[in-house]
Amino acid sequence: MRRTVLILLKESRPAMLRVTTTFDRPDPELVSRLSEYSSATVHEAQGRLGALSSKIKPVDHTMSLCGPAFTVCCAPRDNIMLQVAIAYASPGDVIVVSAGEFAEAGSFGDVLANACVAKGLGGLITDTGVRDTQELRELGFPVFSLSVSIKGTVKETIGPMAEPVLIGGEIVRPGDVVRGDADGIVVVRREDLGEAVRKSQERVDAEAAYIAAYRAGRSVIEVSNLASVLRAKGLVVDDATPPEG
Repeated sequence: MRRTVLILLKESRPAMLRVTTTFDRPDPELVSRLSEYSSATVHEAQGRLGALSSKIKPVDHTMSLCGPAFTVCCAPRDNIMLQVAIAYASPGDVIVVSAGEFAEAGSFGDVLANACVAKGLGGLITDTGVRDTQELRELGFPVFSLSVSIKGTVKETIGPMAEPVLIGGEIVRPGDVVRGDADGIVVVRREDLGEAVRKSQERVDAEAAYIAAYRAGRSVIEVSNLASVLRAKGLVVDDATPPEG
């Protein structure tokens, strides 16, 4: 009988999961420079790559974030690993939570947001739900989520942290940079950050030139060199002067 009890005790012991909090973070100066550009600009500048699902949006349109991703996996309706991630993340990090795109759970609210603010974290992105949105708006901590839900969560399942995660249709690695604003979120690979900054500025300059041309009276067809393209596609506009170009 004693031997049987010992075996049962051994079998009931939980398996150990070893996680890390150590990974390479990007140059803070480059992160700051990237934050000057909109998510849409960065997405277009890097070849229309890196956009997370449009379903993930800020709880307030004024919220904006840009920082290195501190990634974590959570089971649906379970936020124990989210709390572990908050405890170990560094100032400026953005917590990126992959939780299986489960909308019916309020896994983050004003209490945990205050914990994040106290640590100087840069924001939260999650593919599950959040709650206490009025308090989150008043606090001003940037929160991007799949949904808003009042439904509570459990604290049962441990999982990976500071490893690549799938969220919003994109792989996000720890140390990659996430840029979020009213329009959505884009991820930039850590090793591509400098190039993304350079190309984003080039795009801003080009768009400024377009706007100046429009204000000077030039048509969008002329500025975008669309006349020959439209003719080749067979577009005919009756009773109109052909645009230049």
